[in-house]
Amino acid sequence: MIEFLSPVSKKVMANREILPPGTLGKQIEAHVKMGELPSLKDVKFALLGIKENRGDVDFMGGDISFDPYRKAFYSLYPGNWNYKIIDLGDIEKGETAEDTRFAAKEVIAALLKKNIVPIIFGGSQDLAYAQYRAYDGIGNMVNVVNIDNRFDLGNAELPISNKSYVGKMVVNKPYNLFNYSVLGYQSFFNAPQEIALMDKLFFDAYRLGEVAAEINVVEPIMRDADMVTLDVTAIKSAEFSYKNNESPNGFDGREICAISRYAGISNKVQSFGVYELTDSLENRSGAMLIAQIVWYFIEGYNFRVDDDDFDNENLFTTYKVPVEDDVLEFKKSNKTGRWWIVLPFISNVNNKLKRQTLLPCTYGEYLGACNQEIPERWLKARHKNEV
Repeated sequence: MIEFLSPVSKKVMANREILPPGTLGKQIEAHVKMGELPSLKDVKFALLGIKENRGDVDFMGGDISFDPYRKAFYSLYPGNWNYKIIDLGDIEKGETAEDTRFAAKEVIAALLKKNIVPIIFGGSQDLAYAQYRAYDGIGNMVNVVNIDNRFDLGNAELPISNKSYVGKMVVNKPYNLFNYSVLGYQSFFNAPQEIALMDKLFFDAYRLGEVAAEINVVEPIMRDADMVTLDVTAIKSAEFSYKNNESPNGFDGREICAISRYAGISNKVQSFGVYELTDSLENRSGAMLIAQIVWYFIEGYNFRVDDDDFDNENLFTTYKVPVEDDVLEFKKSNKTGRWWIVLPFISNVNNKLKRQTLLPCTYGEYLGACNQEIPERWLKARHKNEV
């Protein structure tokens, strides 16, 4: 993957020299010389910039610099964790946007195979397609969680863009997408036919108000995610000081950091991408917010707790709830207090879903089942299992 990477800029490295002792910048090993990467031994997180923005439907030329985000992140102090973090530098624009996405896929896939978590600073969000394709060699179905005010399904027959990359995930081989969840969508940014298509495909969509009102609804969704992407325009413009984001509504700084922390806590999340970044910041607070989002993702990772062997019934409490013609089976971990609902596996369907037989849920969904309310996510997952 070294052939795709350019070093971290000299400006960032010069700024690192004046940082106080103990900051992340003093601890991160960076790619500073072309052709010489830091050692990958014992590395847990790798920062990666992808300087591609030609997939933006509003692209008007220009390049991207991730220097403000790196400087802000380097200036932070670590939490109570001692992970080895490296900065691989950037993937420069290829001859075409497709070339850049190919390079991104190769680098991310190489990191995943080494059990290194890529933390991606990206331009236009069509790069999330490359992040998704990096999982092709893993062999399992993939659950994608996107923090966004739009669904980005688009028209899969048209060239890929930052507003249509999810459609490509659905229709392009290999068919590895099991579930797609959107956190924070706003109805007025999404065509009615896209909202209907989300429902037809049994994908999960959570309105901005729903998530903001009860932030812990994010936890079971993240617990089942393999990769997480963030479109920074999901953050309200006043919080981000980002002149290209015209929406006054969105997540505030506290909410987006809490969501990022939930992504880190998930035992399954293997990559985290922050997209739609530009250097069009009116002040440094936007860069600092991105840095803190990344910080909270790593902080969440530090608090990961492995769930016990599901085959050992002594480690879980099982609750069976009759609802209409079904008997829903819930499991609660005696160690973590987390809840799951059993998704019956249909043995005569070749759908790669053997690992999906337990669907994360909340205690509230268990209480709803006791009141004869079937959890909507369970119904959608069952429908996908039957297809």
